[in-house]
Amino acid sequence: MKNLVLLGSTGTIGRNTLDIVRRNAGDFRVIGLAAGANRDLLLAQIREFCPGLVSVAKAEDAAALRRALGRRKPEILWGTEGAETVASQREGDVVVSAITGFNGLRPTLAAVRAGKTVALANKESMVAAGALLRREAKRSGAAFVPVDSEHSGVFQCLAGREPGEVRAVILTASGGPFLQTPLRELRRKTPAEALAHPRWKMGRKVTIDSATMMNKGLELLEARWLFDVAAEKLRVLIHPQSIVHALVELRDGSVLAQLSRTDMRIPIQYALTYPERRDGFLPSLDLAAVGALEFSAPDERRFPLLRTARRVLGEKDSAAVAMNAANEIAVEAFLEERLPFTGISRTVEAVLAGIRPRCLDSIDGIVEEDRRVREQTRRMIAKRT
Repeated sequence: MKNLVLLGSTGTIGRNTLDIVRRNAGDFRVIGLAAGANRDLLLAQIREFCPGLVSVAKAEDAAALRRALGRRKPEILWGTEGAETVASQREGDVVVSAITGFNGLRPTLAAVRAGKTVALANKESMVAAGALLRREAKRSGAAFVPVDSEHSGVFQCLAGREPGEVRAVILTASGGPFLQTPLRELRRKTPAEALAHPRWKMGRKVTIDSATMMNKGLELLEARWLFDVAAEKLRVLIHPQSIVHALVELRDGSVLAQLSRTDMRIPIQYALTYPERRDGFLPSLDLAAVGALEFSAPDERRFPLLRTARRVLGEKDSAAVAMNAANEIAVEAFLEERLPFTGISRTVEAVLAGIRPRCLDSIDGIVEEDRRVREQTRRMIAKRT
């Protein structure tokens, strides 16, 4: 039985992870949960899975949970420090890192420093601090198993391959809800339209990132650090059916592909059971019913943030931190209808144009750069609106 710690338990990945735990009774014991502000759902999860340690975002939520649970309650912490404590507890075997955005970095780093197997769904941690996380993992013996469907696909295709065998790593993208929208209409697209993803059910932030294709840009940077792949070997293909999640081209011209149904529970289960595979509970993939698998090159006029991310791939650490921070603030402003859809990419580009990329070799330096860029981005958006 594996002891499981879940960071971001009330989000989409967190809820799907706990569904896997339910379906594999006896294989996992949930010993720690960390969540944000969804107190009611977290309360239900605590009652069902009985973890010994829990963390929430705010002190008042921790106090409310203690009152609601009465005498039979776990230790309940709060804030970033609480999530770090949950992530690094000694008994944990697998830590699922699924906190949304940059907020997941410190708890993920705590799990890495504690030498855990990290089932990584929080791509922003690897984007902003990939070099630091790899360095700390080498020191502690921690291991990463990707949860994102694309990186899970790459991970499976690369199994047993030497780096010199690989000619290219190809991530696929659905193209999101605006793949066929005339370019002139993109500015007027609303949050509700951008959140209507045609294939995946995801959280709000990652769904908007899919609409702008920043999601794929972040995944390029994540792949660079996860798999130690040179930037020039990383590619993206539009694949609307979302059946092929990743491809790896080998030096002899062979191309390996990982295919599965469009359901995040498949890569989540693989990450939890790795290196073993367990029986799945979804119907088999019926390629005859799918019929056709389409692929095309992404149009960077439609998805300018993909071009931005490619440029950042070749720059120093602070560029990736700045890109991620500016994007998070711009997406927040779009969801609050303070910025048009096309304003997301324009804001990120404007922020990057004003910085000088530099190396960041500590967590404090990364956090400070993130804070500074967020403040700058908020001021820029406020001035425009």
